[in-house]
This record gives sequence, C-alpha cells and structure tokens, in this order.
Amino acid sequence: MKLEDCKDDIVKVVVTEEQIKTRLAEMGKRISEDYKDEDSLLLVGVLRGAIMVMADLSREISIPLHMDWMAVSSYGASTKTSGVVRILKDLDTDIAGMNVLIVEDIIDSGLTLDWLLQNLESRGAKSVKIATLLRKPEAAKVEVDVEYVGFDVPNEFVIGYGLDYAEDYRHLPFVGVLAPHVYGG
Repeated sequence: MKLEDCKDDIVKVVVTEEQIKTRLAEMGKRISEDYKDEDSLLLVGVLRGAIMVMADLSREISIPLHMDWMAVSSYGASTKTSGVVRILKDLDTDIAGMNVLIVEDIIDSGLTLDWLLQNLESRGAKSVKIATLLRKPEAAKVEVDVEYVGFDVPNEFVIGYGLDYAEDYRHLPFVGVLAPHVYGG
C-alpha cells in the first residue's frame, strides 16, 4: 500500500521507507559489532508491532542469532497505554545465560518495556538490551535505557511499518501520523 491509497487517513509521513531501510542497516551493523565476541544472541520480538522491524533488522545482523517472540499487551483497543501489562504469549526459549536483545516497534510511555525488561532480567539472562525503531521521548513516563534507537518521533498517534490502529495500517512501508478523524481523537 502506498500513501496515495490512504492519504485521507494520514496527516503526514514522519519516517519514509528509505529512511527505515538505511537506519536498520546501520543498527544491524552496530549490533553485529557489539555482539561479535559473544556466544549467544537472542532477538526477542514483541508481537505484533515488531514483526516488520524484527524481520528487516535480523537480516542486517551479520552474526549468528536466534529469534523468539513474546506478546504483551497494555493497550487493548485504545490509543493510550493502560499501564497494566499482560503476557499473551511467552517465550519458548529458556533465556538463562543468554544475551537478549528485545526488539520493539515503538517506545511510548516506557511502562510496558520497563516491565518486560525487569521480567526478562529476572529469568537469568546474561544481558538484556533494547532495540527499537521508534521512540517518543515526550511520552515517556519512566526512564528506560535503550541501546539502539532508530528514530525519535513526535508524541502523536503513528501507524505503519508494524504499528496499527485497530489492526489496520501495519503493512504500510512508512511511518505516518494517523488523522484524528479515524480514531475519534
């Protein structure tokens, strides 16, 4: 889908497809360098939003790695986080002694990610770090140390490249601001 196909729903594009590709390549190169001397790297994608980021970032990492997925929820059908985190799908991998890199689509309030970070650290991982395509610094409610950040974006409702509103728009190849008339905002 292209911008022309949903232009009435998008206020503006904040990160283009080309910018995403370039930045993920840079992040993949840095991750490869940072973990080159380690025995293990497990990418943990946070479903569903991180699917695009995880797929494209993993192809840019030049060292051996494993992948697993978690699904956690703090949103429901809302556009704002509730702050209450539920595990909908847990890891299939025992992460004790492993280097874990959480892969996220976006960090908003930081509440969900802070909870997830503590949860994974408590499982005995050797290290737990975070990579995200997008971060909203103005929306942060807790300080979360993020090792790899693609782009800082405005505190607006963004969709595309894995990010959705009511399960729509995930497949867009860019990140855009959703028009308030779509979600009643």
